[in-house]
Order: sequence, then structure tokens, then C-alpha cells
Amino acid sequence: MSHRVWLALGAACGFLAVALGAFGAHGLKGLLEANGQTANFETGARYLAYHALALLAVGWFAREQPSRAATIAGWGFGLGAPIFSGTLMALALTNVKLLGAITPLGGLGLLVGWFALIVAGLNLPDRGAAPKA
Repeated sequence: MSHRVWLALGAACGFLAVALGAFGAHGLKGLLEANGQTANFETGARYLAYHALALLAVGWFAREQPSRAATIAGWGFGLGAPIFSGTLMALALTNVKLLGAITPLGGLGLLVGWFALIVAGLNLPDRGAAPKA
């Protein structure tokens, strides 16, 4: 995939993290506190923000040295962050416990993304070094 996709997806996740975090802190404060779910909602927003930055890094990796590892990292973060964060936020709003069983699937996607980003980073050529044959 083009680096532009990962950069745009990272920016969109960052936008949503700020918007949802603010909405949770202000518009949903009473509901979340009544349900005892403020921490779950905040964790969802925080992880979405973290992985927005990770997707921006993937966009940079994909531009500098397009690779299968960078693409896998993008898909891991691009799918894992919304699943992980979305199910935590939905659980906080609905108290539907089944959503908590789906959350680890998003976490697995995030772990795949981070591992793939490690591989992508290890395979970046040194600046000024001769390209690998």
C-alpha cells in the first residue's frame, strides 16, 4: 500500500482519538462515571492516540523503504487500533461484556504491528551505505 494511506489513516486515528477523548471527558462524563467505565473509555482513546502515531511511523517507513514488513505493520495497527479501542469504548458505553472478549483480538493486531515495525526498522538501510545487492 502507498505510504499516503498509512499517513492518512494515522491522521484520522489521531483526529478520532482527540474528538472521542474530549467527548468522553465532557459529553459522556456522567454516563461513564455512573457505569464505572471511565477508565475503559480513556484507555481506548489513549491507545487510539498511541497507534495514530504508530501509523504515521509506518507511513514514514513505507515511504523510505517500502517493504512487506511495513505493510503488515500498517494492517496490524490499522485494524488492531479500531478493534481494541472501539470495543473498549463500546463496552464503556453499553456494558455489553461480550465486547470485552473481542478486545484482545485488537490487541493481537497491535502486537503484530509492533513486531512487523521492528522487522521494518531492522531492514532499513543505513544512510549513505551502499544498497543491498
